[in-house]
Amino acid sequence: MSHLVLLMGVSGAGKSTVGPLIAEGLGLRFDDADAFHPPANVAKMSRGEPLDDADRAPWLDAIGAHLAAHRGIGCVVTCSALKRAYRDRLRAAAPDLRLVFLQGDQALVAARQAARQGHFMPASLVASQFATLEPPAPEEGAIVLDVAASPQALAAGAIATLGI
Repeated sequence: MSHLVLLMGVSGAGKSTVGPLIAEGLGLRFDDADAFHPPANVAKMSRGEPLDDADRAPWLDAIGAHLAAHRGIGCVVTCSALKRAYRDRLRAAAPDLRLVFLQGDQALVAARQAARQGHFMPASLVASQFATLEPPAPEEGAIVLDVAASPQALAAGAIATLGI
């Protein structure tokens, strides 16, 4: 059985730190959604401009194609997946996708983003991420974890709750 896991949440929530820990614990490949952004998206965010739905469409399609290609193999992928429509688009490509949502306080996430070194996403965009965020509805079956916990505790919680 394949295990496709999407680790979602706003930028600065800890996806790039927690994702590899979950992947290692599950014995799966890890992929960071940042690698799927077209150069125009990276340039836009680097200028402090938030992405819109049109900007995100090719990025989501690339992640969806990657997930579909790993059905039967499994992987852990990070992606902000801020809106239900984005998650639905990813699930259309990979219906067996499991969601893990890193949820946290905006002030804590903003402080972490501000301290982040070498990332194209400026802390000034954290507010726009929270404004766009549509937390997963109960029927989406997301595992919700509080980012105030340590990365190791978050990974352990995700692995235990996934029941894999």
